[in-house]
Amino acid sequence: MSAMSVDDCVIRPVRAEEWAASRELRLTALRDPVARIAYMDTYEEAVARPDSYWKERTANGARQFIAETADGSWVANAAVLIEEAGTTDWTGSVVARRQGHLLAVYVAPGYRGSGLAKALFETALEWAWEHGAERVRLLVHADNARALGSYRKAGFAETGVTMSLGDEPDDLELELAVERPVPDR
Repeated sequence: MSAMSVDDCVIRPVRAEEWAASRELRLTALRDPVARIAYMDTYEEAVARPDSYWKERTANGARQFIAETADGSWVANAAVLIEEAGTTDWTGSVVARRQGHLLAVYVAPGYRGSGLAKALFETALEWAWEHGAERVRLLVHADNARALGSYRKAGFAETGVTMSLGDEPDDLELELAVERPVPDR
Protein backbone atom coordinates (compact mmCIF):
# COMPACT_ATOMS: atom_id res chain seq x y z
CA MET A 1 0.00 0.00 0.00
CA SER A 2 1.40 3.40 -0.92
CA ALA A 3 1.49 6.19 1.63
CA MET A 4 -1.46 8.55 1.80
CA SER A 5 -0.76 12.22 1.23
CA VAL A 6 -0.19 14.75 3.97
CA ASP A 7 -2.57 16.96 1.95
CA ASP A 8 -5.37 14.53 2.86
CA CYS A 9 -5.18 15.67 6.50
CA VAL A 10 -5.82 18.66 8.69
CA ILE A 11 -3.50 19.08 11.66
CA ARG A 12 -5.15 20.64 14.67
CA PRO A 13 -5.12 20.67 18.46
CA VAL A 14 -7.26 18.18 20.34
CA ARG A 15 -10.21 19.60 22.26
CA ALA A 16 -10.96 18.46 25.82
CA GLU A 17 -14.29 16.91 24.84
CA GLU A 18 -12.48 14.65 22.34
CA TRP A 19 -10.95 12.54 25.12
CA ALA A 20 -12.55 9.29 23.87
CA ALA A 21 -11.04 9.70 20.38
CA SER A 22 -7.71 10.62 21.96
CA ARG A 23 -7.90 7.43 24.06
CA GLU A 24 -8.63 5.31 20.99
CA LEU A 25 -5.70 6.76 19.03
CA ARG A 26 -3.39 6.13 21.99
CA LEU A 27 -4.59 2.53 22.27
CA THR A 28 -3.97 2.09 18.54
CA ALA A 29 -0.44 3.46 18.95
CA LEU A 30 0.20 1.08 21.85
CA ARG A 31 -0.68 -1.89 19.59
CA ASP A 32 2.03 -0.89 17.08
CA PRO A 33 4.79 -3.53 16.77
CA VAL A 34 7.43 -1.10 18.14
CA ALA A 35 5.26 0.21 20.99
CA ARG A 36 7.33 -1.64 23.60
CA ILE A 37 10.33 0.57 22.78
CA ALA A 38 8.43 3.64 21.57
CA TYR A 39 6.28 4.38 24.61
CA MET A 40 6.66 4.26 28.37
CA ASP A 41 3.21 2.75 28.58
CA THR A 42 1.64 -0.54 27.57
CA TYR A 43 -1.67 -1.30 25.94
CA GLU A 44 -2.71 -3.33 28.98
CA GLU A 45 -1.99 -0.45 31.38
CA ALA A 46 -3.70 2.12 29.16
CA VAL A 47 -6.87 0.15 28.41
CA ALA A 48 -7.40 -0.45 32.15
CA ARG A 49 -7.41 3.27 33.01
CA PRO A 50 -10.75 4.87 33.87
CA ASP A 51 -12.42 7.49 31.69
CA SER A 52 -11.49 10.14 34.28
CA TYR A 53 -7.79 9.56 33.47
CA TRP A 54 -8.36 10.15 29.75
CA LYS A 55 -10.52 13.20 30.37
CA GLU A 56 -7.84 14.76 32.60
CA ARG A 57 -5.03 13.80 30.19
CA THR A 58 -6.81 15.41 27.25
CA ALA A 59 -7.92 18.54 29.09
CA ASN A 60 -4.85 19.28 31.20
CA GLY A 61 -1.92 17.24 29.93
CA ALA A 62 0.58 18.08 27.23
CA ARG A 63 -0.78 20.03 24.24
CA GLN A 64 -1.86 17.33 21.83
CA PHE A 65 -2.08 17.72 18.06
CA ILE A 66 -3.68 15.24 15.69
CA ALA A 67 -3.88 14.73 11.95
CA GLU A 68 -7.47 14.22 10.89
CA THR A 69 -8.69 12.98 7.51
CA ALA A 70 -11.71 14.36 5.65
CA ASP A 71 -13.85 11.49 7.00
CA GLY A 72 -12.91 12.42 10.59
CA SER A 73 -10.40 9.62 11.18
CA TRP A 74 -7.43 10.45 13.39
CA VAL A 75 -4.28 9.07 11.76
CA ALA A 76 -1.42 10.72 13.64
CA ASN A 77 -0.62 12.31 16.98
CA ALA A 78 2.11 14.34 18.63
CA ALA A 79 2.06 16.14 21.95
CA VAL A 80 4.32 18.78 23.41
CA LEU A 81 4.80 19.55 27.07
CA ILE A 82 6.41 22.75 28.32
CA GLU A 83 9.04 22.01 30.97
CA GLU A 84 10.00 24.97 33.15
CA ALA A 85 13.61 25.82 33.99
CA GLY A 86 14.52 24.68 37.49
CA THR A 87 11.90 21.94 37.67
CA THR A 88 12.68 18.24 37.51
CA ASP A 89 11.58 16.08 34.61
CA TRP A 90 10.22 12.53 34.78
CA THR A 91 13.78 11.15 35.11
CA GLY A 92 14.55 13.35 38.10
CA SER A 93 16.91 15.55 36.06
CA VAL A 94 16.80 19.31 36.57
CA VAL A 95 15.51 21.18 33.52
CA ALA A 96 18.17 23.76 32.63
CA ARG A 97 15.97 26.10 30.60
CA ARG A 98 12.36 26.47 29.49
CA GLN A 99 11.85 23.82 26.87
CA GLY A 100 9.29 21.89 24.95
CA HIS A 101 9.27 18.11 25.20
CA LEU A 102 7.82 16.36 22.15
CA LEU A 103 6.18 13.06 23.05
CA ALA A 104 3.45 10.53 22.24
CA VAL A 105 4.26 10.59 18.53
CA TYR A 106 2.32 8.14 16.35
CA VAL A 107 1.62 7.99 12.62
CA ALA A 108 -0.68 5.29 11.21
CA PRO A 109 1.09 2.84 8.88
CA GLY A 110 -0.65 4.09 5.72
CA TYR A 111 0.63 7.62 6.35
CA ARG A 112 4.24 6.83 7.22
CA GLY A 113 6.72 8.30 4.76
CA SER A 114 4.17 10.87 3.53
CA GLY A 115 5.63 13.89 5.31
CA LEU A 116 2.79 13.85 7.82
CA ALA A 117 5.12 13.37 10.80
CA LYS A 118 7.18 16.40 9.79
CA ALA A 119 4.03 18.51 9.32
CA LEU A 120 2.77 17.38 12.72
CA PHE A 121 6.13 18.22 14.32
CA GLU A 122 6.12 21.68 12.73
CA THR A 123 2.71 22.43 14.24
CA ALA A 124 3.74 21.19 17.69
CA LEU A 125 7.05 23.05 17.50
CA GLU A 126 5.40 26.30 16.51
CA TRP A 127 3.15 25.99 19.56
CA ALA A 128 6.23 25.40 21.78
CA TRP A 129 8.04 28.45 20.35
CA GLU A 130 4.93 30.58 20.86
CA HIS A 131 4.90 29.46 24.50
CA GLY A 132 8.47 30.54 25.18
CA ALA A 133 10.41 27.31 24.69
CA GLU A 134 14.13 27.94 24.26
CA ARG A 135 14.59 24.49 22.75
CA VAL A 136 12.49 21.43 21.99
CA ARG A 137 13.69 17.98 22.89
CA LEU A 138 12.44 14.44 22.64
CA LEU A 139 13.55 11.01 23.78
CA VAL A 140 13.74 8.04 21.45
CA HIS A 141 14.86 4.48 22.03
CA ALA A 142 18.20 3.74 20.38
CA ASP A 143 16.68 0.69 18.62
CA ASN A 144 13.71 2.60 17.15
CA ALA A 145 15.27 3.20 13.73
CA ARG A 146 12.02 4.31 12.09
CA ALA A 147 11.42 7.05 14.67
CA LEU A 148 15.09 8.11 14.72
CA GLY A 149 15.00 8.55 10.95
CA SER A 150 11.79 10.56 11.10
CA TYR A 151 13.12 12.87 13.82
CA ARG A 152 16.42 13.42 12.03
CA LYS A 153 14.58 14.17 8.78
CA ALA A 154 12.55 16.79 10.68
CA GLY A 155 15.73 18.52 11.86
CA PHE A 156 16.34 16.97 15.28
CA ALA A 157 19.90 16.02 16.28
CA GLU A 158 21.31 13.93 19.11
CA THR A 159 22.54 15.89 22.13
CA GLY A 160 24.77 13.13 23.52
CA VAL A 161 22.50 12.71 26.55
CA THR A 162 21.14 9.22 27.19
CA MET A 163 18.47 8.18 29.67
CA SER A 164 17.25 4.87 30.94
CA LEU A 165 14.48 3.31 32.92
CA GLY A 166 16.57 0.17 33.42
CA ASP A 167 20.20 -0.81 33.79
CA GLU A 168 21.43 0.39 30.39
CA PRO A 169 20.84 3.70 28.63
CA ASP A 170 18.18 3.04 26.03
CA ASP A 171 16.79 6.46 25.18
CA LEU A 172 18.65 9.11 23.26
CA GLU A 173 17.82 12.77 23.73
CA LEU A 174 17.39 14.71 20.50
CA GLU A 175 16.75 18.42 20.03
CA LEU A 176 16.41 20.71 17.09
CA ALA A 177 19.76 21.24 15.43
CA VAL A 178 19.10 24.99 15.22
CA GLU A 179 17.33 26.81 18.04
CA ARG A 180 14.64 29.32 17.26
CA PRO A 181 14.54 32.76 18.89
CA VAL A 182 12.45 33.08 22.03
CA PRO A 183 9.48 35.41 21.42
CA ASP A 184 8.86 38.34 23.74
CA ARG A 185 6.49 37.38 26.51
